[in-house]
Amino acid sequence: MSMTLADLIASPDHYLQRFEGRDAVFVPMDRGAYHRSIFLDARIDPAAPRDMRVPAAMLLPAAPRALPSAWIFHVAHCGSTLLARALDALDGALVLREPQALRQMALDPDDAGLQLVLGMATRRYRADAPTLVKANVPVNFLLPRMWPVLGAARAILLHLPLRDYLLAILRSDQHRDWLRRVTTQLAPHLGVLEGRSDAHRAAILWNAQMRAFADALAARPDDLRSLDAETFFADPAPVLIAAATHLRLPLDQAAIAQIVAGPLFATYSKNPTVAFDNDARLARRTELEHALAAELAEAQDVAGAHGDDAAVRTVIGAALDVG
Repeated sequence: MSMTLADLIASPDHYLQRFEGRDAVFVPMDRGAYHRSIFLDARIDPAAPRDMRVPAAMLLPAAPRALPSAWIFHVAHCGSTLLARALDALDGALVLREPQALRQMALDPDDAGLQLVLGMATRRYRADAPTLVKANVPVNFLLPRMWPVLGAARAILLHLPLRDYLLAILRSDQHRDWLRRVTTQLAPHLGVLEGRSDAHRAAILWNAQMRAFADALAARPDDLRSLDAETFFADPAPVLIAAATHLRLPLDQAAIAQIVAGPLFATYSKNPTVAFDNDARLARRTELEHALAAELAEAQDVAGAHGDDAAVRTVIGAALDVG
């Protein structure tokens, strides 16, 4: 039995994973595949090892309307994967972590393509549970174009204070490589930073994301709440309850207690084979304070010179109520 275009669009089992040239690439998924795919980029773990290519021009006129949805936007390396996986463990809403096609839209915006991507991303398995999408950093700069397409959507804006952000983002060569790559890709939003230090790049990126979050809060004050990641790390259970409530996800407080006490919070969220918890994170941060002292000072000077205190106050002032 051949698949029709209507079949392809109807179910999250057919996942629009990426664009290649003029083609949209679909991979087969199911609830289990989404659950075990920590990320939906090249690290996706599909239901079957095959994909299907469809001319994007064929799909665009049939793009479904975006359904009411839930979102996590974040500044990177601030616990967003842990937060999304914990909400996924509630086994209610479908959770998509870092859709590659959405990131492609952020780096090369196209209104028709964005309508298609958001319509496909917000499909759901349960009528009573909005799909939760954890975006990634480039998507923060796509938000003004997303709101008219998304319609009914609620979101959490996850962030860190500047110093904590610097300690997270400058902590290894791998993280610095990511920082240089993403700040180069985001030059249209950040300015050209070639030749600038890692500390300078990190400060500019943080400032720009806080401004993007402040703008988003001004556009959707009733639907968005901010969350300091340190609050989440310090006491995750009440944050998960508040987050699920705000995002209108199915909520089981007994299940949240079990999740927080279980292996998810005792292992590294991006690699469950590695033991890691908040005590280990705090110990690592303390060790880095001395090693990164000069760069911390430089970044804070850059942020002070280029920052927007009003934007930071707006983000902090819209905090999720965790009781």
